[in-house]
Amino acid sequence: MEYSLLDLLKFIGAIGLFLYGMKLMSEAVQKVAGSKMRSIFAAMTSNRFLGVLTGFVVSATIQSSSATVLMVVSFVNAGLVSLVESIGVVMGANVGTTVTGWLISLVGFRFNFAEYALPLMAVGFPLVFSKRPRHRSWGEAIIGFSILFVSLSFIQNSVPDINENPSILQFLSDYTNLGFGSVLVFLLIGCIITVIIQSSGVTMAITFVMCNQGWISYELGAAMILGENIGTTITPNIAATIANVSAKRTARFHLLFNLVGVAWMLCIFTPFTEFIEGIIANNSRIETKNPQALIPFSLALFHTTFNLINLILFIGFVPLVSRLVIDIVQHKGEEGEEFKLRYITTGMLSTSELSILQAKKELQFYAKHTNKMLGFNRRLFAEENEKKHSKLFNSIAKYESISDDVEVEIANYLAKVSQGKLSELSRKRIRSMLKLVSDLESIGDSSFNIARIINRMHKNKIHFSPLIMERVDQMLHKAEEALLVMQHNLSIDEKKVRIEKAEKIETEINQYYYQLKTEHLEYLNEKEYTYEAGTIFTDLITECEKIGDYAINVSEALNNMNK
Repeated sequence: MEYSLLDLLKFIGAIGLFLYGMKLMSEAVQKVAGSKMRSIFAAMTSNRFLGVLTGFVVSATIQSSSATVLMVVSFVNAGLVSLVESIGVVMGANVGTTVTGWLISLVGFRFNFAEYALPLMAVGFPLVFSKRPRHRSWGEAIIGFSILFVSLSFIQNSVPDINENPSILQFLSDYTNLGFGSVLVFLLIGCIITVIIQSSGVTMAITFVMCNQGWISYELGAAMILGENIGTTITPNIAATIANVSAKRTARFHLLFNLVGVAWMLCIFTPFTEFIEGIIANNSRIETKNPQALIPFSLALFHTTFNLINLILFIGFVPLVSRLVIDIVQHKGEEGEEFKLRYITTGMLSTSELSILQAKKELQFYAKHTNKMLGFNRRLFAEENEKKHSKLFNSIAKYESISDDVEVEIANYLAKVSQGKLSELSRKRIRSMLKLVSDLESIGDSSFNIARIINRMHKNKIHFSPLIMERVDQMLHKAEEALLVMQHNLSIDEKKVRIEKAEKIETEINQYYYQLKTEHLEYLNEKEYTYEAGTIFTDLITECEKIGDYAINVSEALNNMNK
C-alpha cells in the first residue's frame, strides 16, 4: 500500500490540530490565571530556587516552555525581573516542559483517549457559552485539552504502517546505521522540526509516535528530544532581537543552558540511555505485553532526568553564568538614546496579560519624559543666551515629535493586545491606558506650546519684570508638581493610588490660574506690560492650567481602574 499525498495531508492536519489544541488550552489557562499569573512572577525574588519553582509551575501549567521563556524575556525587557532572577525561571521552565512527555506516555498510549474526548468536550462545551468569562475560559481549556489528545490519536493513525510501506523504513535505515553519527543526525532533525513548528510539545509527540510505531529506536528518539531542547530556544531569541540588552541576555542564557546540557549529555549518551531504559524495563509497576509500549516512558524519563541533572549542574553557578552572559551580550549603548519605546515591541507580542504590564511600564517611561519637557521649559523661560536658548527649544521640539510617534505606537500596541485572551478587568485596564496615553500626549503638546510661546517672546524681544517672571515660574512649578504626582501614581499599583494629593495640587493650580487672570487685568491697567506681552502671559498660564487638567485625568483614570 502506497503512502499517498492525502495520507501526508492527514498527517499535517493532525499536527495542526495538535498545535491548535495546545494553543487553545494555553491561552485559556492564561486567561483564567489573569492577574494571578502576574502575581506568581511578582512574587519572585533573588532566590534562584523560588525562580526555578515558578518556571516549573508556569511551564507545566500552560504546557509550553517557549511561552514561559517568552514571558520571562518580556518581564526582563520591562525591567520587572533582573537577569539573575530570570535565570532560575528559565531553568525551571525546561523541567516543567517535561510534563508534556509524561502526559503523552501515561494518557496518550495507555488507552484510546479519543473515546473519552467527546464526553469531555460535552462538559466543556456548555461552559463556553457561559456569561461568566472565567467559566468560558475553563470551557475553552477543557476543549483544548480534548483536542490535544484527539489529535495525538490522529497523528498515530496517519503515520504510515512500516509493514505496508517498507520503502519508508528503507529511507530511515539510511540514517539509523551510522553509529554515533545517527545520534547527531536525529538530534539535528529534532532541532529543525521544532524550529519549523515552533513547538517542542508537537515535536515530542511526533517523536513518541515514531518510536511507538517502530520507525526509529529509543536511542534515536532520545537524540531527537535533545534536538528539541535546542530548537525551543529559537523563539525567545527571535523575540529578544528587538528587545533591550537585558532581555537579549536572558534569551542567550536559555540557548547556552540547553547547548551546554546537550554537549555533556552527548559525552555519556550511550550509557545514560541504557541506564534509563534499564530502569523502565525493570520496573514491575509498568506492565505491558508489547515492549515497544515502554519506549514513551523511557523517553519521558530520559527527558526529565536530563533536564533535572542540567538544572542541578547550573543552579550553583548562577552568578558566574550571569557574568558570562553579560560578557557574551555586551552593552552597546542603545539605552543611552533619549525617549524611545523601551519596554514594548511592535514586532512580536508577548502573552496578552503580560503585555498589559509592559504597556504600563512604557507609560511610566513616557510620563517621565513628558515631565522632562516641562523642566526644559522652565529653563527656556529664564535662558537669555541665544545659543543655549535655541538648543533647548530644539530639544523640546524633538521630544514633542517623538511623543506623537510614541503615542501612536503604544495605542496600536494596546489595540493589538485587546484582541487577545483577556479577563474583563484586563480589558478595563486597556481602555484606561488608551485614555492615559492620550492625556500624556496632550501634556507633550501643551509643553511644546509653552516652548513656542516662550520662543515667540524671545524673538520679539519681550521682557517681563521680575514680578511677572516670578509669577510665570511659580505657575510652571505648580504644573511640574502635578506631573510629579501623576508620575508617582503611575509608578505604583493602581490599588494604592491616592487621588487626594493629585486633587489638592489641581485645586491649587486652578486657584492660582484664576488669581493670575484677575491680576492680568490689573497689570494691563497699571501698564506693567504691553498688550502683546499680556497675551504671552495669559497663553503661558493657560497652557500650564491645561497640563494640570491632563495630569489629574491620568490620576483619576488610575484610581478608577480597579473599581
